[in-house]
Amino acid sequence: MIHWLYERHLIGGLRILPAHVCFMITGEEQKEAPEKLTEVCRWCIETSDTIGQKRDQARVNEENCVIRGVTFHISTNDPDEIGPLLPGIRDISRFARLTLHYGDKTEVAGSGMNVHVAIGKSGREEITECIRRIAGKGIPPDQVNERTIEEHLTFRYTPDLVIKTGGSHLTDFLIWQSVYSELFFSDVNWSLFRKTDFLRALRDYQSRMRRFGR
Repeated sequence: MIHWLYERHLIGGLRILPAHVCFMITGEEQKEAPEKLTEVCRWCIETSDTIGQKRDQARVNEENCVIRGVTFHISTNDPDEIGPLLPGIRDISRFARLTLHYGDKTEVAGSGMNVHVAIGKSGREEITECIRRIAGKGIPPDQVNERTIEEHLTFRYTPDLVIKTGGSHLTDFLIWQSVYSELFFSDVNWSLFRKTDFLRALRDYQSRMRRFGR
């Protein structure tokens, strides 16, 4: 009962939500709690719906009250270890638009909130592949700028909030895209990560004044 009341209290204080949230977990964490991805996706949708209803009741027209996308980066040197868990990950497409990056393949299925799951992907590899694409098109070096690079990245979105659970360090995933992202480190392990922990991360995000490098 107390836990439920605390959750209600946290939701009641939310007014601003990140448009895109990125979770960084390890392959071992995914194996320990394979159902957590689906659970977190539902939290994102439920929280957006609740904040949206409050906005409608207050007759406030704000765009920053909906989580439009969530990314899960599963860090592993052996993507095949996640292979047996793929059917459960693909179930997300039953209620969201799932883009699954696995090895050299990209699968897209479903509709709704955008959910990206990247297994074993490296930010350095993405930048390297980006440079190869640019070079392959024969674009002169003096015509390469930030926009050129962004147009050739595999992941063409910027997370507003990056959440890292447990005690392991961040990876280089989205190293270009997340340079101005807000970071939230939780001491709670991924398998024990609860909706209240997620809402606390959102509350922390709301309290920050974003400067975008300025």
